[in-house]
Amino acid sequence: MYKFILFCVFIHGIPSVSAQSVSTLMGARAQGMGYASSCLKDEWAIFNNIGGLSDLENPTAAFTYSSFPGFKSFNRMAALVGLPTQFGVAGLGVFRFGDDLYNEQLITAGFSNTFGIASLGAKVNYIQYNAEGFGRKGVVSFSLGGITRFTPNFSVGAHISNVLQPELSEEGDHLPTLLNIGVCFKPSQKLLLTTELEKDLDYALTWKAGVEYNVHKKFSLRTGFNVKPQAGFLGFGFAPSAFRFDYAFTYRPDFVSQHQASVSYQFKKKAK
Repeated sequence: MYKFILFCVFIHGIPSVSAQSVSTLMGARAQGMGYASSCLKDEWAIFNNIGGLSDLENPTAAFTYSSFPGFKSFNRMAALVGLPTQFGVAGLGVFRFGDDLYNEQLITAGFSNTFGIASLGAKVNYIQYNAEGFGRKGVVSFSLGGITRFTPNFSVGAHISNVLQPELSEEGDHLPTLLNIGVCFKPSQKLLLTTELEKDLDYALTWKAGVEYNVHKKFSLRTGFNVKPQAGFLGFGFAPSAFRFDYAFTYRPDFVSQHQASVSYQFKKKAK
């Protein structure tokens, strides 16, 4: 009965069981800053703004786990690999949400490169939905993103998910399209400020904002907030060498708290 209730929560308010019900924005760094990630350039750009993947300098592997204590059916996890090439940076990621009763799985492959002051990227996604008693449904979607660095301290980023709105059923149900646009300001080497607007074509506008402060070159503190829905965020990052660990916590007044821990490792380039 418990799992059935959770299942009803996820399908309530969406057109069909196949409709995408969970965010695939990932990475504890992004979460700690309120998911205001349109201008962030790191390995988790493969799930956030694909345009931000272009600054990856070394082959990288990463894993993250997002947990809702007491609600295991809501947990998410993702893994990725990023590979710089002479033409740009390629990335491959896998994502899973849910349990045996209902789950969503995603495989994404993307590519990003820098052209002058702009970093542009695109990715293709295969999303599969599994619901006990309703069967399985898979669909392919495309996403685009970019970041323009106008000055060393000021950037604008934007990305669009599920550009072509692929249909999921004969009734016309389709994947939701999300538009994100944000700005990033770095007043000093230690402080990063970012804010963005997110619009699902079927729902109200969400405002996000985040702050990252580098206490030390190996340690960072983060915070952020969202409006509609309301949420507060805290997090930190520790990068002693090629290894990096990030943690984030989210508090929502009308829902359970959320924790996320991410680890990544940058491999050394082979000597030529």
